[in-house]
Amino acid sequence: MAFGGSEQVSDALVIPTSIKIVVAGGFGVGKTTMVNSVSEIPPLSTEEVLTEASVGVDDMKGIEGKETTTVALDFGRITINPQVVLYLFGTPGQNRFWFMWDELAQGALGAIVLVDTRRLDSSFPSIDFFERRNIPFIVAVNGFEGAWEHSIEEVRQALDIDPTVPVVQCDARKRESSKDVLVELVQYTMDQLQSASA
Repeated sequence: MAFGGSEQVSDALVIPTSIKIVVAGGFGVGKTTMVNSVSEIPPLSTEEVLTEASVGVDDMKGIEGKETTTVALDFGRITINPQVVLYLFGTPGQNRFWFMWDELAQGALGAIVLVDTRRLDSSFPSIDFFERRNIPFIVAVNGFEGAWEHSIEEVRQALDIDPTVPVVQCDARKRESSKDVLVELVQYTMDQLQSASA
């Protein structure tokens, strides 16, 4: 992707490295909220109002008050430092839109799997997706209503993920919390790349 400009650091021209990150998870876990909270540009969102056509198709258990849904993708950008710019691609959560995930994940350095512990079973398809494609990912437990009812270790065991995969708590509504998750993912993927090259 092209950048609007460059920055001078210590009299040297620095061209930022662009990194593609996928924000994934089940229906209604907070993907759009995370992208919106952390993006430094007005995020592109394909949110549409839920209609009666979704009744019996989309699993609304635990999110009965949800009124909109992502039908294609969410897109945002955040500059971590002058050398690193992250481009965020939020996936649609409903099963009927999963055919788009392969396109959205192509070229991604890593992924965040957002988890709602009230509906943990909705996380398994996302985890399976990234494991099968060998795309590094971390799990972020989104604390709805500001509370986390389960410990990190309980979530890890319930999801049956590799012990090396980071599991972190977050509040997708808060910029700093979402930013911390992104930093954790970048660090994890860098560590994975270094281990692979060694």
